[in-house]
Amino acid sequence: MPQRLLTNAKLVTLTETGDPYGLIEDGVLAIDGEAIGYAGSASDLPESFSGYPNENLNGRLVTPGLIDCHTHVVFGGDRAREFEMRLEGASYEEVARAGGGIVSTVKATRSASEDQLLEGALSRVDALIAEGVTGIEIKSGYGLDKETELKMLRVARKVGSLRPITVRTTFLGAHAVPAEYKDKADAYVSEVCLPTLEAAHAEGLVDAVDGFCEGIAFSPAQIAKVFDKAKALGLPVKLHAEQLSNLGGTALAASYGALSADHLEYLDEAGVEAMASSGTVAVILPGAFYTLRETQAPPVDLLRRHEVPMALATDCNPGSSPLASLLLAMNMGCTLFRMTPEEALAGVTREAAKALRLTDRGTLEAGKRADLAIWNVQHPAELSYRIGFNALEKRIFGGAE
Repeated sequence: MPQRLLTNAKLVTLTETGDPYGLIEDGVLAIDGEAIGYAGSASDLPESFSGYPNENLNGRLVTPGLIDCHTHVVFGGDRAREFEMRLEGASYEEVARAGGGIVSTVKATRSASEDQLLEGALSRVDALIAEGVTGIEIKSGYGLDKETELKMLRVARKVGSLRPITVRTTFLGAHAVPAEYKDKADAYVSEVCLPTLEAAHAEGLVDAVDGFCEGIAFSPAQIAKVFDKAKALGLPVKLHAEQLSNLGGTALAASYGALSADHLEYLDEAGVEAMASSGTVAVILPGAFYTLRETQAPPVDLLRRHEVPMALATDCNPGSSPLASLLLAMNMGCTLFRMTPEEALAGVTREAAKALRLTDRGTLEAGKRADLAIWNVQHPAELSYRIGFNALEKRIFGGAE
């Protein structure tokens, strides 16, 4: 197993020590196999690590590997025409009700082969890896039938076997009502969504369960049925909530101890308080806000006040967030929502790890997994400040390059 010292480094530990970024200017990081053996000041390096091979980083910045905790990277087709429609004045809801939106991607995804879906997903994942991403969540939800939902989840698992990246899969059968069940959402949930979840779980394809709680998707009562099944199967839940309106989905998710509630533009203080009580992470998705030209931002100040952890993600998908850059998502989180650069960086490392229950990573600490990103920058704020610029020097995954 690899053993080495990264010396002359600036360590962004993100360990919530009270110091900004948990920054250690004269840092040394010891890699011991797949784990971090030591992360701290050079002057405090234990003698037991002094004989490790030394790599001088010449003052470069080291952060935990980045984690994209909300993506839909497995899909067929594209929705560039809908992008044009929205620019011509159509709302997201109007596009969806006209047969576009998620339903149009369903048609393309159903017709795509597993190999075609894999090829497209790998192209998007490779773009994220090139920016220092070492962990990613991949959702289903563009099949909306048993065969295609399982196909998507199998492809997501293959991504993790073909690339040096940790993949967490999420079943999103309650994403939209397919055309064949128009106006029969309850029947879709009972006849398709729940049996497919059972089949996916039996095949070992599911790490968590998600839903879309919105007027154009599913009601809180329908989502509760999905969550009840997830709970019976021992699977954690998360939820697309309060993106276009406030249906109380976040409070529902919190009542199930959800890992995260995502989007949250219309979240109220009662929902924030529910998240604070349950430990549910708020996943902020500026790519969708930007693409849909929304005007109501998520209540970042309220989330701060109630000490709800905030993660950031790309929401990479073909319709509302065709974004495959987590660095750009960080800049958007700061520029559009007034998150601080420290919050943005924590949001794609420490808090994103919480949102996926990846307890062994997200900070630079002894015992944590050695997933690292090394950057050609002088200060961590540069990672959020720059637009369209990738300062990654190298990425280390489980101790290996």
